[in-house]
Amino acid sequence: MNSASVAPRFVPTLTDVVHPVNASSPFNPKPAEAEVQYNAAQLEDQLIHRVMQRVDLILEKRLREAVAQVILSHTQALEPHLHEEIERVVRESVRQALAQELPLGSP
Repeated sequence: MNSASVAPRFVPTLTDVVHPVNASSPFNPKPAEAEVQYNAAQLEDQLIHRVMQRVDLILEKRLREAVAQVILSHTQALEPHLHEEIERVVRESVRQALAQELPLGSP
């Protein structure tokens, strides 16, 4: 019987995982340059994503602090004007209320 007519003892099926015997096997090629570049691009994208998340958190905190400071300084600058306006409105309201209670020309 010649070797061409002898069926192999084990033939892997499509569901079997075939592990190469050694690293120099043709079934275990070294990573291609494109794959290495893809992995580098993937790592770069992940790094950019993580950095942007950190930047977002830092910016959110600092912007909140900056807006609070601006609002505080504007409020402090407006305080004298607000005080004058509130005082004017209260005086005018009291004057109108007294005028309605005490008509002019009454004895």
